[in-house]
Amino acid sequence: MSAPDDLDAWLRLLRTPGVGRETARRLLAACGSPEGVLTSGAATLRALAGEALAQALAIAPEHHEEQVAATRAWLAGAESRHVIVLGDAAYPAALLEAPDPPLLLYAQGHLELLSAPALAVVGSRNPTVQGADNARGFATHLSRVGLTIVSGLALGIDGAAHEGGLAGPGRTIAVMGTGADRIYPARHRTLAHRIADEGLLLTEFAIGMLPLAENFPQRNRIIAGLARGTLVVEAALPSGSLTTARAAVEAGREVFAIPGSIHSPQSRGCHALIKQGAKLVESADDILGELHWGTRVPRQDAAVPERAGDAVLDALGHDSATLDAIGARTGLGAAELAARLLELELDGRVARLPGGLYQRRGAG
Repeated sequence: MSAPDDLDAWLRLLRTPGVGRETARRLLAACGSPEGVLTSGAATLRALAGEALAQALAIAPEHHEEQVAATRAWLAGAESRHVIVLGDAAYPAALLEAPDPPLLLYAQGHLELLSAPALAVVGSRNPTVQGADNARGFATHLSRVGLTIVSGLALGIDGAAHEGGLAGPGRTIAVMGTGADRIYPARHRTLAHRIADEGLLLTEFAIGMLPLAENFPQRNRIIAGLARGTLVVEAALPSGSLTTARAAVEAGREVFAIPGSIHSPQSRGCHALIKQGAKLVESADDILGELHWGTRVPRQDAAVPERAGDAVLDALGHDSATLDAIGARTGLGAAELAARLLELELDGRVARLPGGLYQRRGAG
């Protein structure tokens, strides 16, 4: 484990009510360190931050000692846990180039990933089967050529992206919207433990922080800031994925979007991004070329291959459809069609959806 010698002063400064990231940076620039800020005279602090903040900085925040103790206890729990502050050698250079970088980060796992070339992969918490497949497939291939996959540990696309990232040497970084000691959502506890072992968990939020809605936009800014570009797989209008894309634009990074059915609400966000100038992506090679990444993934490897000439798959197309609709398009009887759909489902090429719908999986 590692932590700054002046951890107590860092936590006190950043937890002082009214001291945001911009104010903290201004105080640190003037005083040199958190301890320098806290030991400055009242007149100096009034000149730098005003009367109200000068008074707030003169006393420790509520429950400060408990917070310091909880942080040290978390650090002591594993050698792979670290507190990284602005100016540390381990602090990710990519974040320094993004607007409003966090001053302190909690990390668990492989710190070297913070300096690795990365791509963010984000999208809907309620994706289509095809969307989840795309996220996992793209992340797998991009990780295999050395890109670290960054996402937000949410259900849906994020989880699929992390799984894909772990399938290759690029691995994955999960940026959390909670304290490092709280896994959210709970359904991703096993995935988070695997990421801590094989990749990296990262957050700027204090130990014990609950999943508050106001924290997630800042989490999204960190996701975008760590990466060379952001791939949006599926997104409704509006959505958190679009805030990540906007943060990527503000940081001067590339934005990529996978198009989908014009009938799917989960595709509207991606289509809006493409209209606004995001690069339309059909294969991993599209991303690698735009990033000028040396090793390319063959185009046919960017998604699950499927056998050609299947009348049921051809009739199903790329939108979900009912059994009756597929039967009308193919002319097959109900029993024969149901048997063929079951074969395709077991083969991983068709998914059965709620409401008696079927959807094609993979690219065609």
